[in-house]
Amino acid sequence: MKARFESLPIVNEDLGLITPDVRELMDRFGLPGMQVLLFPFGDDLARNPYVPHNHERNCLVYTGTHDNNTVRGWLETEMQTGDRRRLDRYLGRSVDGENVVREMVRAALMSVARIAILPVQDVLGLGREARMNTPAVAAGNWEWQLVEAQLATATARELREMTETYGRVPR
Repeated sequence: MKARFESLPIVNEDLGLITPDVRELMDRFGLPGMQVLLFPFGDDLARNPYVPHNHERNCLVYTGTHDNNTVRGWLETEMQTGDRRRLDRYLGRSVDGENVVREMVRAALMSVARIAILPVQDVLGLGREARMNTPAVAAGNWEWQLVEAQLATATARELREMTETYGRVPR
């Protein structure tokens, strides 16, 4: 494929346990990996590869994926107290259900990652009711749908301002 195509639009899902041969393959072909901002706030915060200051340019940063809770749902229903303190310390401010999404979107856009992926549920600041999928759960998945009325001008304006500020507006 590398010989046939100028660039490979492939993202390596390097989440979880990654063996050395996977890293070797990624390096050999220049495949970008995934950095999910819901992952890094444990005891190893300073060294955790998912925390923005440890990102590499050749990766995609996500506030969350289709298999995670929304950022707001994660904060309100899944975060442990120690992780919450580390998140506040990392962001330099105390976060709550009202501002956590804006701060995590800002952290994603500030990352050196080549591409930032923002699920619309996070852009809109929705909670766990908007979660797309819960792995290994048979019922209740893939039911959330965006309603046009949810796309507010103020939200679009704020997102546009952040994408401009952090140099993520396409040229």
